[in-house]
Amino acid sequence: MARKVDLNHAIEAAIHRYQARAEPNLVRAFNKAQVAYPPEQIALLTFKKERTLELWAKDSSKKWSYIHTYPLTAYSGHLGPKLKERDGQIPEGIYHLTAFNPFSQWHLSLMIDYPNEFDKTHAALEGRRRLGSDIFLHGKNKSAGCIAIGDNAIEQIFLLARRVGLKQVKLVIAPNDMRNSKPATEMVRQPRWLPQLYYQIKSSLSAFRKKSRKTVARVSL
Repeated sequence: MARKVDLNHAIEAAIHRYQARAEPNLVRAFNKAQVAYPPEQIALLTFKKERTLELWAKDSSKKWSYIHTYPLTAYSGHLGPKLKERDGQIPEGIYHLTAFNPFSQWHLSLMIDYPNEFDKTHAALEGRRRLGSDIFLHGKNKSAGCIAIGDNAIEQIFLLARRVGLKQVKLVIAPNDMRNSKPATEMVRQPRWLPQLYYQIKSSLSAFRKKSRKTVARVSL
C-alpha cells in the first residue's frame, strides 16, 4: 500500500513540476482545434515509416478531432511487428497505456500493454515464448523498441493522460500511415497473420480522418 501512495505522490509531483510549461501549449492547441480541454478521450497514432505520433481527441461532441503531430526523436528496428525479446522492434497493433512512470531514465514514460492479446495468441500458436516486455512511450532521443518523442512532448502526453485517465487513451502503432496507402513492411518472411493485423490497424485508423491541409489547425507546441 505504501508503494502505491508513494507512486501517486511522485506522479502528482511530476504533474506539478511540468504543468506550467506543458498545459498552456495543450490548451492553445485544443482551442485552435475547437475541442474542449481536457477532452473525454485521446488517441495516439504512431506511424513508424513517417516517424510521427499524431494526437487526436474526443470531447462531448463524440467526434475525433486532430490536435497535433509530434516527431519521433529516436527509432529502432524495421517496419513490421515485434516478435521476440531483444529484437529491437517497435510493436505494431492496437494498444493501451497501463501505467505512469515518473521515475523514468527517459525523463517521463508511459507503459504500453505489449504484448496484448493478439500478440500472445499468435505467439502461442507459433510456439514463441519470450515476446519481450517493458515497452514505453517516453522522452529523450534514444530508444530500443520503445516510442521516443522527446522531453517536451512526453510532458504534454503524460499530463494529458493524467487528465483524461489511462483507460481513455487509445494507442495505435502502424508501420506507416495506412489511411491513404497500403501497409509497408520490410520483413522478408512475413507471418501468416500479418494481413489480419494490418486489417485491424487500417480499420482502426479509419476513424481518424484529417480535414484538408488548409483547414487543419497548426500549432507549434
